[in-house]
Amino acid sequence: MKTTLVDTCIWSLALRGKQPREKIISQKLTKLICNEKVKIIGPIRQEVLSGYSDPKQCNKLKNKLSFFPNETIIDEDYTVAAEFYNLCRKKGIQGSHIDFIICSVAHRLQISIFTCDKDFNYYSEILPITLHSEI
Repeated sequence: MKTTLVDTCIWSLALRGKQPREKIISQKLTKLICNEKVKIIGPIRQEVLSGYSDPKQCNKLKNKLSFFPNETIIDEDYTVAAEFYNLCRKKGIQGSHIDFIICSVAHRLQISIFTCDKDFNYYSEILPITLHSEI
């Protein structure tokens, strides 16, 4: 089992966990956590925490996420993210800046990306990234 960078959508679905698909994702994330194979970056942490208007719920989640230290984003990651953005745009594929930071960090660390965001399927056709295959 490879180490993987867990995207915002996976955290969100796992935390909701009411529908069958969400429960399956939660189980897969739990397995990665138990095997200490989870990475997170600051922008993902920010997106996950930004969805909570109730301060108590936000603090509870912040405490849970504190178990996972932020993987460092280095200056080169921003440059590579811009190159990835330009490569994809040239092929007609749009994406967010955070998506390309995720791709850049995962590429540098040679780890997979655990996501259910279909945009990453398009990115993976062009960029040297690997998607977590257990979804």
